[in-house]
Amino acid sequence: MPLTQGPPHRRTVFKGVGHALPAYLPTHVRLRPRSHLPGPAAFPRKPAMSEIADIGREYLPILLFFGVALAFALVFVGLPILVSNAVGTAKPYSDKLAEYESGFPAFSSARGQFDVRFYLVTILFIIFDLEVAFLFPWAVSLAHMGPDLVFAWGSMMLFLGILTIGFIYEWKKGALDWE
Repeated sequence: MPLTQGPPHRRTVFKGVGHALPAYLPTHVRLRPRSHLPGPAAFPRKPAMSEIADIGREYLPILLFFGVALAFALVFVGLPILVSNAVGTAKPYSDKLAEYESGFPAFSSARGQFDVRFYLVTILFIIFDLEVAFLFPWAVSLAHMGPDLVFAWGSMMLFLGILTIGFIYEWKKGALDWE
């Protein structure tokens, strides 16, 4: 219980508390007598063992799925490695260790530089591919827009307009010219 209560610039001193709290704090922040504390009914009870068993039964299919996935991984990855080590012979030679691509021996270094146009075309492809990836869900959900139909249509036209402006800019700069 407060001993004194004054204007907001003063502090209120509470009984049994060694420090002062501001008087402008909301009432739920201020200290209250012990009679206002919630009883044991306000605290959650511990779950019974049957409830824990029910939760375990709900997660059992997920654990079985992980177990089957682990078994398949061991059978299809681990077993061939073990069989090849047990049956096969480890006799490496220069032709066996040589790098090749599509059956042809390497004739130059793999560290060669690519023309920047390859990267530019790739980035442009990704941008316009994402545009199509956004268009399909938008077109499917357009019928269910209701009163927001005009806003949805306008926002997609703005998006397409920005992409078209970018495409025209790239075209005028000659980024799409392959000489």
